[in-house]
Amino acid sequence: MEDYAAKMLLKTDAALREYVTGHVQYREAAVLAALDELRRRGQPAAEEAALRPALEAGAAAQATREAALEAERQRNAPPAEADDEPSGPVLYSQSAIVLFSLLFTMIMGGILLSINLYRLGKKGAMLGLLLFIVAYLVAGSFLLGPLLAAVGINPVLGGLLFNIPAALLYGLWVWPRYVGPISYRSRSILLPVLIYFVFAWGALKVISFLPPKERQKLEKMMQK
Repeated sequence: MEDYAAKMLLKTDAALREYVTGHVQYREAAVLAALDELRRRGQPAAEEAALRPALEAGAAAQATREAALEAERQRNAPPAEADDEPSGPVLYSQSAIVLFSLLFTMIMGGILLSINLYRLGKKGAMLGLLLFIVAYLVAGSFLLGPLLAAVGINPVLGGLLFNIPAALLYGLWVWPRYVGPISYRSRSILLPVLIYFVFAWGALKVISFLPPKERQKLEKMMQK
């Protein structure tokens, strides 16, 4: 609605009186604002007492009509599109980290989780996680290898069994404790997958050039 009171401040006395004498040509709210401004200037209009009741009634009716039109416009306006895009930092998802740990290696899952912690500014937790990965690998090399040899478990199955505890730790303890239920945007896993396969392909090429004994040792290490 137009601010008639501010508009009348800029009018001359003669212009204000023109609103009063020609009140039928103007909106009731504009005429009322002119009357108020004249009174403020110490020059009240002689017609004010006779005109004001009808002007106030007309202004109230006009305000009601405008409010109804605005409400109708709001009802008929198309609904605003909801912003379904999640906000927050770009992170590797909890499920992606667990799946990487199980299907590839717990090292890959741990690296992805470490990247998340770094992006969240939790560098202490990231360093602790990296130390855990190293300690887990060292302990596994001393314990899992002899155990697999003694029990006769298939190396592929043994590697999966080796990854499961770490995957559970990442998803059920590290994530809830250091990432938590925050809003974030999922980061694509395409690049980590490509890096893994490029690394695996390169490792196989290197193994093919090693002596048979060294090749067997390295293949066993990679199967853990």
